Amino acid sequence: MESGFLLCFATFALLLPFFSFLAEAQGIGVNYGMKGDNLPSPSEVISLYKSRNITKLRLFFPDKEALDVLRGSGIGVILGAYNEDLPQLAENASFATSWVNESVIPYATSVEFRYIDIGNELIPGDSASYVLPAMRNVDAALRNAGVAIPVTTAVSTEVLDTSYPPSQGAFSDDVSQVLTDIVGFLSAKEAPLLVNVYPFFAYAGDPGEVRLDYALFTSGGVVVQDGSLGYSNLFDAMVDSVNAALERAGGGAVEVVVSETGWPSAGGDAGATVDNASTYINNLVKHVKSKAGTPRFPGKEPEVYLFAMFNEDLKPAGTERNFGMYYPDMSEVYHVSF
Repeated sequence: MESGFLLCFATFALLLPFFSFLAEAQGIGVNYGMKGDNLPSPSEVISLYKSRNITKLRLFFPDKEALDVLRGSGIGVILGAYNEDLPQLAENASFATSWVNESVIPYATSVEFRYIDIGNELIPGDSASYVLPAMRNVDAALRNAGVAIPVTTAVSTEVLDTSYPPSQGAFSDDVSQVLTDIVGFLSAKEAPLLVNVYPFFAYAGDPGEVRLDYALFTSGGVVVQDGSLGYSNLFDAMVDSVNAALERAGGGAVEVVVSETGWPSAGGDAGATVDNASTYINNLVKHVKSKAGTPRFPGKEPEVYLFAMFNEDLKPAGTERNFGMYYPDMSEVYHVSF
C-alpha cells in the first residue's frame, strides 16, 4: 500500500509542470540565446528575468547550468534540442530515451517545462523528414517516463506559399505533406505549433511596399481589409495567415505559439534602429496584454516569446547580432514595459 502511494505521488509530482501549463497558457516570454562570448552567467540572466517579471523563457538547447538555475524559479520554459541531433532522435528510439533521461527527467519536478521543441526552422530543408519521427520518439520517451510535456516543433513563416490576404494562408507544396502529418500529430496530442514571426524581415525585404507603421503597430487604423476582417498591424496578419494554413491542413484546433518575434536595433538593414525596435516590442507587449487577439481569433491572448534577451556577438555580422533588449553587460538597449 505504501509503495503504491509513493508511486502515485511521484507520478503526480512529474505531472505538476503540465498542470501549470494548463493553468497559465498565455502571455509574454523572452528567448534566452547563448551565441555570445561575453554574456552574463545563467544565474545572472535568470535573476534579470525575475527582476523584470518575465515569467516565460525559451532555451534553444538543454544547457545544464541554465536548467539548474531554473529549478524552482517559477519560470515557464520551452526547451529545445540541437538541430544536429534530429537524425539520431528520429532514427534511434534509445537515443531519444537517453536525451529525455539526461535533459528533461532530472529537472521535471522543479522546472516548469511548457513545451519540448524538436527542430528549429528545419522545414523546409533537407532535415524536414526527420522532424516528425523525432517528435514521436521524444513524446514516447516522455510518456514512458510518466512525464506529460507537449512536444512540438518551430517553423518560420517561410513554410507558407500564400500569406496575403491572411484568409488565404496556405503551406507551400514542398512542405505540405510534412506539415500536414505534423499538424495531425499536434492535433491528436492537443499541442501547439511554434511559429517564428518577424514583421521586420517583411518590411526590410520590401520597404517600398510594406508600410513601416503597419509593421510597428502604429498605423492607427485598418491597412489590410480581408473580407469582413480588418488588419491594422502586420503581426496579426502573419499569425492569422498561419492559422488559415493550419485550417487548410486539417489543424483548425492547433494553436499557434509565437516562439520568436523581434526587431533589431542596429545592423544596417532598413528600419533597424533603436527607436523602431523599442516601438515594435513595446507595442507588441501592449497588444498581447490587451487580449485583443487577432481578427481571426479576437479576444484571445496569444503566447509570444520575444527575441531576444541579449545582443549576441557570435551570430553573423549585421542585424542578427542586434535583436537583444539588453547588452551583454545587462544594461538596456531600450526599455520594455512588461
